[in-house]
Amino acid sequence: MSLNVIKKVIDLGDGRTIEIETGKLAKQADGSVVIKMGDTMLLATVVSSREAKEGIDFLPLSVDYQEKYASTGRIPGGFLRREARLSDYEVLISRLVDRALRPMFPEDYHADTQVMISLISADKDIMPDALAGLAASAALAVSDIPFNGPISEVRVAKVDGQLVINPTLTQLKTATLEFIVAGNQHDINMVEGESAEIQEAELVEAIKFAHTAIKIQCLAQIELAEEVGKTVKRTYSHEHSNEDLKQAIYEATYQQVYDIASSASAKDERSAKFKEVRDAYIATLGEIDDITKSLAKKYYHDVEYDAIRNLVLDEGKRLDGRHTKQIRPIWSEISYLPSAHGSAVFTRGETQALTTVTLGAKDDEQMIDGAFINGYQKFLLHYNFPGFSTGEVRPNRGAGRREIGHGNLAMRSLKRVLPHEDENPYTIRIVSDILESNGSSSMATVCAGTLALMDAGIKITNPVSGIAMGLITNEMGTKYAILSDILGDEDHLGDMDFKVTGTKNGIVAVQMDLKINGLSYEVLTNALDQAKEGRLHILGEMAKTITAPREDYKPHAPRIVTIKIDKEFIGAVIGPGGKIIQEMQRETGATISIEEKDNQGIVQVFADNKASIDAALTRIRNIASKPEVGEIYEGKVKSIMPFGAFVEIMPGKDGLLHISEIDHRRIETMDGIFNVGDEVRVKLLDVDKQGKLKLSRKVLLPRPDSNK
Repeated sequence: MSLNVIKKVIDLGDGRTIEIETGKLAKQADGSVVIKMGDTMLLATVVSSREAKEGIDFLPLSVDYQEKYASTGRIPGGFLRREARLSDYEVLISRLVDRALRPMFPEDYHADTQVMISLISADKDIMPDALAGLAASAALAVSDIPFNGPISEVRVAKVDGQLVINPTLTQLKTATLEFIVAGNQHDINMVEGESAEIQEAELVEAIKFAHTAIKIQCLAQIELAEEVGKTVKRTYSHEHSNEDLKQAIYEATYQQVYDIASSASAKDERSAKFKEVRDAYIATLGEIDDITKSLAKKYYHDVEYDAIRNLVLDEGKRLDGRHTKQIRPIWSEISYLPSAHGSAVFTRGETQALTTVTLGAKDDEQMIDGAFINGYQKFLLHYNFPGFSTGEVRPNRGAGRREIGHGNLAMRSLKRVLPHEDENPYTIRIVSDILESNGSSSMATVCAGTLALMDAGIKITNPVSGIAMGLITNEMGTKYAILSDILGDEDHLGDMDFKVTGTKNGIVAVQMDLKINGLSYEVLTNALDQAKEGRLHILGEMAKTITAPREDYKPHAPRIVTIKIDKEFIGAVIGPGGKIIQEMQRETGATISIEEKDNQGIVQVFADNKASIDAALTRIRNIASKPEVGEIYEGKVKSIMPFGAFVEIMPGKDGLLHISEIDHRRIETMDGIFNVGDEVRVKLLDVDKQGKLKLSRKVLLPRPDSNK
């Protein structure tokens, strides 16, 4: 059997290459490619139905990235020992690819489309997530699926002051910024990442640098599609249309919609008025079929879209009456929940987050068991978005992809200001429950999370705030308006959703999605400058509630004490099968963890009261301490011999109390002197070359008066 294998090689300019291969694997998919960089290989496939389902007026696109454990020579953990539902890490990569691909499909293409990307071989130092977007786009490029691409994604990082494309995992550990950037040959359409309080100009420079690499990767895909012969895409007709109806709806409702939009009504009132206009017009149509009714709703939505956007562009006025740079009213409160270790309520307009901080021990760290990324994580942030926050009835089925993505953005932002691990022994979990939402709840989570951390006494380096920016442009791109602190409707009807978080010193995280082509770097720079102005305003409002972390943790918060012991005592503290450490935990009520680090034993004792900590520390120190000559000990008689008694002065450390060292008077026999278990105060006189301990009781007793 002959194979028509076609390959393209992309030179990254520093001796590294990326290879795209098609024609060998998964040939029954509409498009499939294998991307290879070093030993890392991704298989990407795409399949799209020939026809759209009836009544669908959107693109049902699903993107799934999954890592095969065999790619790193590992067997999955858990009971089933097989790949299961996507991990949060895999969901985040899937979202990155989805956000880059989705705007590039034709607006009228509504067929079910599935993109699957699998990590099939892994180089432990080459991160596969930066290749996933390229793999997905290349699979589309060699298919006949309509797609206005190609696109690509790259990671850009600054390492030792130099910008690098797709850095290694080792390089990334010291990077001061790292962003995944996606775009096509002409424009950027997605950015997400984090940085160490950088300035706006540095972010723009990094994006430009990334775009240069993206253009090269897009050109390689165009050449690949030409060689495969897939430059002509399939024809389709997924939408019904009625231009007369469209024009009639526009003429009959536009001014009414414009007037409602300019009335600065509250969200619910505004929505009700829009619906009244729509329903009143549809009622004038009389008996109509489902297709006509669906078209009428669609065209009316287009009227809303145009009217709201024109209101902003023509009058600089927004749905709630604000001007473009104005931030909605903010109020916040800390210590709202008396039993939490830290808590805050942050409300901005109609968006509200109730956020808690919980302090835990090392045993509370999250275990990450992925094919590529595995280990432990001691900072967790969970974001919840229940239906009632938007007045909807929606079953609670756990965190979806949106919740995971928004939580990750907030986590990226806050982890940048946490104290160094040496200064913070706690595992920290933040939970943000969104109670109201009309505008960016992820940015509310960042603000509430900052307040809750300070309320908990965590010594963050600087408070962080976040703001969601929007953009509205005209069709020619000659007129635009940048919107600060966007509403939910402005997000839906705008051309950009740009979230920026940072401290007073600079940017710590960014997430940007563009729905249009042609965003100039001038507009991007203006958006960043306006975001900075809004971000600093929000920080000022937060400072009215709390300006710095509490000096101490809450009285009911658990405490952690860390001590170091000699490496040789780790086994003694743990005991056979964990017997000793389990007994200490049971009897003192403290949680004890121990690990070897830098040739020492690092012991953490965790409890919610000082007595438990002190009791555990005393027992650990007794086990891990070496007896010192001249020290006095409260010992316990372990056994009695004719020549003396063996006394335990530390756990597992016995010494001989010779019969001659018991008292100043001469003792002839040990009978009746001690019983096993008696407590006796002794002094360590000497440790011989064999490590045997010589004890004395009599040196602690007053000498008898020789004159009596």
